[in-house]
This record gives sequence, structure tokens and C-alpha cells, in this order.
Amino acid sequence: MSRLQTPIRRNDNVVVTTGKDAGKRGRVLKVLPARNRLVVEGVNLIKRHTKPNPGRNIRGGVVQREASLHASNVQLVCPDCGEKTRVGHRVVGDRKVRVCRKCEGVVDK
Repeated sequence: MSRLQTPIRRNDNVVVTTGKDAGKRGRVLKVLPARNRLVVEGVNLIKRHTKPNPGRNIRGGVVQREASLHASNVQLVCPDCGEKTRVGHRVVGDRKVRVCRKCEGVVDK
């Protein structure tokens, strides 16, 4: 299986564009490039019934956590203009950085 490149990285702020959580904003906690999926803080919450495990200090019960969602269902939020945007690339100095397509501001700080 090939790894797909997504312009979204860990700790980026994103907005969900489709699905039951459309319009919600959150920070990317984890990127799964092999499956082209993301885990976003406070979005796509699921409930898991867990058994108690005293050896690993797990209490058990119903635990709510974030599930992954496909990278095509989110868009990056520009830190400069605060709007959802597509991502472009530009060489600044000697490094390649991500830029906002709306305000041309640099996303990578």
C-alpha cells in the first residue's frame, strides 16, 4: 500500500466539512498517512466498552474517545485569516513552506 501525502500535519487546526460533525473545528492529534486518515480533538466521538484490567490500571466502563476520519473531510484553518483554505507550497529562503491559498499567508511558523 502506498503512503498518501496530506497537507495537514499534527497540531494543525482544521474544520470538518462533511458528515455528522460538519462545521466543528479542532486540533489534529494524530495523522495516519498509510490510511489517509486523521484524529481530530473533540470530533467524531465514539463510545468503547472496556473491561477492567488492574495490571494496566484501567478501570473499565464506557469510555468516550475520538475516532479517525478521512483526510478529505477536513480543511486546514489558516492561522492568519482564520478561514478554511486549501494549501499551497512556496520556497521561502532555503525551505519549502505551506501557504494559505486565500491570503497567501505562511501556515508553517
